[in-house]
Formats: sequence, structure tokens, C-alpha cells
Amino acid sequence: MIPAVLYAVPAFLLLIVIEAVSYRFLPDDEERGYELRDTTTSLSMGLGSQLIGFPWKLLTVGLYAALWTVAPVHLSPGDWWTWAIVFFADDLAYYWFHRSHHEVRVLWASHVVHHSSVHYNFSTALRQSWTPMTSLPFWLPLALLGIPPWMIFLQQSISLLYQFFLHTERVGRLARPIEWVFNTPSHHRVHHGSNTEYLDRNYGGILIVWDRLFGSFAPERAAVHYGLTKNIGTYNPLRVATHEFAAIWSDVRRATCWRHRLGYLLGRPGWQPAR
Repeated sequence: MIPAVLYAVPAFLLLIVIEAVSYRFLPDDEERGYELRDTTTSLSMGLGSQLIGFPWKLLTVGLYAALWTVAPVHLSPGDWWTWAIVFFADDLAYYWFHRSHHEVRVLWASHVVHHSSVHYNFSTALRQSWTPMTSLPFWLPLALLGIPPWMIFLQQSISLLYQFFLHTERVGRLARPIEWVFNTPSHHRVHHGSNTEYLDRNYGGILIVWDRLFGSFAPERAAVHYGLTKNIGTYNPLRVATHEFAAIWSDVRRATCWRHRLGYLLGRPGWQPAR
């Protein structure tokens, strides 16, 4: 297991300071910039995510290794095409992980943490879930393909490092070929938008081509309104981490039949029984 993201934390913090200072000397009325309480919450969520995620990864190492052991073939890291397979397989797994966490409410309860800020800056990238368990099924097939577990973890770290740099308003659109193939700050701003036309769009990790293939792409046009359709109005990290789970529990308790209970759990966020 290669904790590349953990090694990058000092660089993340330095870049957050640099970006925050840039708003002091180069302000932009159309950009939200930083707010101290919001940034503190994002950093707290990131710290909690690392503390919870480390022991969880120790368990997933064992699961990946067990599946890799019984895989019909074992891909060699000495072959260049193995790295190409890892890159595309990981990015596709991330797309479906990300999309499902927007379309299934109990999964959204974990991912909503990342969308809970009304600001959009490098610190937002660190506002991560405290329930990493929901991601497990999406990468297990990579081990069955014969990809060594350490390569899976390494590529996951590379993807997360790349995505850190998407969380900024300071970068406009890039050259058209880049915007067509890769996820960019412009594409990811759309993903974080609560505008109706931006909801559930642009799930890609490093590549944006999956969104184009599967019909979930939207370009950045109107000004982006960040946050949730119903913002939670708190800077308490514990509430940020658990508020949607609490809301699900409340809905399930009030439900009058199992079909409705399953709907609140497995339906799309906002699902309600038909009147």
C-alpha cells in the first residue's frame, strides 16, 4: 500500500495557502474564495477521513490480495500495457463509484460530505467522507483481473492527487483537446454546482470521456452555485459527516411499509413515495 496522498498533504496545505493569498491580492467578485470556518471544516473532514481510512485500507489490502490470488491471470507490472489497463480500469471504476454515490441515497449519504461546502477551492478537495466502506465493491473486479493490489492503490492515489487540482475557480477553460478528453476545473465546477442544469453531471476522475460516452456530461455555461440544493448551514464536522444518514433514519422510521423504507434507502436522493 503506497500512501501517496498522505505524503502529498504538506504540498496540499501549501497550495491552499497560496490560493488563499491569491484572493487577497487578486480578488474576483465572481469567485467565492475562502472563508475561515468553511476551510477549517474542510481540513477537519480531511483529517478525519485519513484517520478512519488508514485502518480500513489495511482490511481492503487483504480483500484485494485474496481476490488477486484466485484471479485466472496475474498481470505483470513489468509490462507497459498492464499500466494502461490499470489506468483505464481504475478511472472507469471511479466513474461508476462516483455516479452510484449520486444516484443511490444511502451511498449519497457518504458522498454528500464532499458537496456540502458553498465554497469551491483547494480546501474543498480535502472535505472527504468518514465512511470509505461504500467504495469497496467498485475496485474489487480490478483484483480479479489480475492487477496486483499495490498497483490498484497506487493508481487510486494518482487519481486523487489529480483531482485535488480540479477544485479551483482560479483556472478557466483549458485548450479544447484537453477539455474534451480530461476532467478539468471547468468540468468539475459543473459537478459541484447545485444549479438544476448541473445536477448529477461530470462524474469523471481523470478522464471526462466516460461522461461523454454514458450521457452524463454537461459543459460549464451559467455561473455555478456551489453546495447542496438544501444546504445544511453548519460547520460542525460531525454533523457534516452524518447529517444525511440521520435524515435517512428519520425517513425510514416514519415509513409505513418496507417498499417505502427501501425507497428511502436505495432510491435517488430526494425520493418520496408516490401520492
